[in-house]
Parts: sequence; C-alpha cells; structure tokens
Amino acid sequence: MILLVVGADRVDAGKTTFSTGLLERTGAVGYKPRAGNDYWFDHDDCERALADGRLYGKDAERLARAEKRGREPEALNPVHRLWQPTPGGGTGLLGRADREFLVDRVGRPEDDGPDPTFVRNATADIPDAVADSLPLEDAIPVETVDEFNDLAERRYVPAFERVAAEIESTEVAVVESYSDIARPLQSLDPAAISAVAVVEPARAQIYPGDRYCRACEIASSSPKDGALEKRVPDVLEYLDPIARIRLPALGSDEREDPARTARAYDAAYDALLDAASRV
Repeated sequence: MILLVVGADRVDAGKTTFSTGLLERTGAVGYKPRAGNDYWFDHDDCERALADGRLYGKDAERLARAEKRGREPEALNPVHRLWQPTPGGGTGLLGRADREFLVDRVGRPEDDGPDPTFVRNATADIPDAVADSLPLEDAIPVETVDEFNDLAERRYVPAFERVAAEIESTEVAVVESYSDIARPLQSLDPAAISAVAVVEPARAQIYPGDRYCRACEIASSSPKDGALEKRVPDVLEYLDPIARIRLPALGSDEREDPARTARAYDAAYDALLDAASRV
C-alpha cells in the first residue's frame, strides 16, 4: 500500500507534519524522493548537514525520525537540491527568477555506496562554506539546461527508478512530495498508489489513487527544474475529493511529536486509510 502526501500550496502546506503523524499511525516506511532547501532561508539546517560533509534537509530528517528505523535522511531521499537567492533577478540556470540551484546530491547509501554523486551549477558562485564542506572537486559541473537534462537521464532517472522499485515492494509506504508537485516520482507505477492526501493549511482532501493519477495525466504541465511537471492545483481541477477533513492548528511541540500529530489528525488518517482499503 502506497500513501501519497502532496501539498496544495508551494510553501508550508504542512505535508511533512501530516506525513510524520501518518508514519506514526501506520508504522509505514517513509520516503521523500525529491527535496531541497535554501542556503539563505534554511541556513541553520544547511549548516547542520554541511558540518558532517552531507547534504539533506529537515523534512527528510523528520521523516527518518518518525519512521523509527534508524535510517539516515539520505536513505529516504535520493535527490536533494541546495538553492540560493538571486538578488536583483536573473533567470538562473533552470529558469527561476528568484533563486538558482547550487548543488545537487544524487543517490542513496543503499544504492550507490557511501559516496554520493554531487552535481554543481558551474554558472553560480558556490559559497565557501559549501565548497569547503562537500567534495565538489569531484562534482559534475553543468552550465546549460541541455547539459542538465542529459545528466538527469543518466544519473537522476536511475536513482529514482531504484527508489521507486523499493517503494513498490514495501508493504506500507508513505511518500511525501515537494513544493506543490502532484507526482514526485514519475518512475512509480500509478496503479500502485492506493490513496492520496492533498494537504494545505487547516485542511486535508482525500482522493483514491487511481482517480488522482488519471487526473495527473490530463492536467496541464508547467516548466520547473528543467522538466515538465504537473502541479497539484491544476490536477484538482479534474477531481472532487471523497473526503474533506479539517486539520486543527498545532503548536511547535505537537508538530515535532509524531504521536501527538497522529492523535490530532486522526480523522484525516481514518479517511485516507479508508480510501486505500477500497483498492
């Protein structure tokens, strides 16, 4: 059974809090196939990872703690991107007007050994703290979108395919998307997705996996990160939820405690698991 958690808002939809409580409720294995953080806005999180010569974000770290399997965040997250703001505008390598990517980590210890592949934006000025903490002398440089897309086919896609195969073989998996992207892992068989929770502040909407994935196929695409991806609001234009559940506001202590989150969001998890049981 695969439970997909996506966000209706680009920022702070509440996906990770919802996912940690769901892991507590179900005992599932957690995954966040794609993630990223910003060297400026998430600086403390970046510093913690970089201090160990690693690149991961707080969302994957929270999921790893919540699943209680002793796995490192990288095991849940085959691709992590580090961004930085671009004051004064400029489109950046991948077409963003407000920020540019600096470095990607590609691969997981289970699949690729202890040394992941790093990809760096050769058109960006890498902060000294990043360059000093990561083995970027061995990183693959990219200067154009065409170079990036070619590299994605050779390095990123196989990493996603490996984690998709693992997810599909797992008895119960919780897969969290990133930003407001409708399907975070194209390699994942749509037929394997049992149910979907669309999370936004104060509400979760529940959809059967098959209907949601069909809507993903017909929804319009948006250019993002060098590829065409479907956004949750565009997908929801073609769907009515089978349940709308109000989510109570949680304090920071509750958000950081999966057991307390699981109790607070109990009704939403009931509806999601009921939808999954109908498959």
